[in-house]
Amino acid sequence: SLGSTSAVGNIVAGLVLTYMRPFVSDDFVEISGLRGTVESRGTFSTRLKTVTNEIISIPNASVSTNHIINFSRMVEKGGVNVGTSVTIGYDVPWRKVHELLIAAAAGVPDVLENPPPKVLQLSLDDFYVKYKLIVTTKYPERRFPIRSNLHQNIQDQFTKADIEILSPHYRSNRDGEETTIPARGKSASEES
Repeated sequence: SLGSTSAVGNIVAGLVLTYMRPFVSDDFVEISGLRGTVESRGTFSTRLKTVTNEIISIPNASVSTNHIINFSRMVEKGGVNVGTSVTIGYDVPWRKVHELLIAAAAGVPDVLENPPPKVLQLSLDDFYVKYKLIVTTKYPERRFPIRSNLHQNIQDQFTKADIEILSPHYRSNRDGEETTIPARGKSASEES
């Protein structure tokens, strides 16, 4: 009885998906937090192929009751954004950081020139400013390699400019100052 209820629910959900058409085969989508290319949509389930070549079957009842993001349709309307964040110290002028991040985006395959890459300043933290670089692509299924190439280019650009990337935390080297650790053999009370 319970099994047949579940089966009927998946069949009905499959029919609803057929008429709603939120995606078709070969669309790159996100369903329930899972991203992949739609391999097939059957009577009972929808199959996605992830960027790591895993095949995931999602019951149609779950598909129809969860959020669906269709990246392929976003491509038709201008492209899909891919972003990454970096933190840089306050000693570096923000205009220079923007310039280096835009330069890093310029050499990445599959990134569109129009719209141009953009840089946002997300926060002013204790020791650094957090920046986000956003680029646009027509290939949402290539998000991982695009992000990887962005990271490589960002490191190269900032290394050439002799600018330290402070992600995730700032670390200070001591300039001859004594540490707060008591000398060997003396207790904290003897030090004071």
